Amino acid sequence: MITYSTLTKRGKRKINEDAVGVKEAHDGIFCVLADGLGGHGAGDIASNLAVTTSLSIYEEGKIDFPEMLELCMNKAQESIIEEQQRNERPNEMKTTAVMLLIDGNKAQWVHIGDSRLYVFENGEFAKRTLDHSVPQMLALHGDISEEEIRHHEDRNRLTRAMGVEWERPMYVLSEPYDLTVPTVFLLCSDGFWELIKESEMVDLLRKCSKPDIWLAKMEKKILRNGKKTNMDNYSAIAVFV
Repeated sequence: MITYSTLTKRGKRKINEDAVGVKEAHDGIFCVLADGLGGHGAGDIASNLAVTTSLSIYEEGKIDFPEMLELCMNKAQESIIEEQQRNERPNEMKTTAVMLLIDGNKAQWVHIGDSRLYVFENGEFAKRTLDHSVPQMLALHGDISEEEIRHHEDRNRLTRAMGVEWERPMYVLSEPYDLTVPTVFLLCSDGFWELIKESEMVDLLRKCSKPDIWLAKMEKKILRNGKKTNMDNYSAIAVFV
């Protein structure tokens, strides 16, 4: 059985440039979350295009792993580039994106930018996607710790995003993931994960049996941690399998 819940809030910003969507079809479930890059203009347009385009592609017809995820990413990228051209705003309307597809006892995901997907197995943190950002590169090289990514001075400097012309696909596709144990997936924007640690996610997960309750408890933690900051938009999708 699969249950899910979504959350997207403006934080302390004037507009919400995050977008989320979930579609159940073809005996599976498809989730997408995008975080528009406000510093480049029209981030809300880009994130909404990424979500609506990919949901439409998934709904249109069943395609096997991993072709569906790649098609959703590529079509979303095309729609954003086309919108830039219509509005004569080249290289604007940028966004991150993370997508999850579950079908039967198999899952797979794809991402670009610093919106993350977390995997929890039997209530324990198992893995997460790696950000396409300057701080993530520094962490991989051992120059800073993983924890220091959250508040690094260059945290908003991305190395990959949608809405930039690609010579080749810039997203990262995961390996197929077999659902053999109770598994929880969390898709979230940086405004969410920067204000809550993985250990806090796990502590709250152990107290929750439903995704909406887990998201609500994490949101309370995020609001407390971000009380004295200029909180960014924050969004998440929780999926319990």
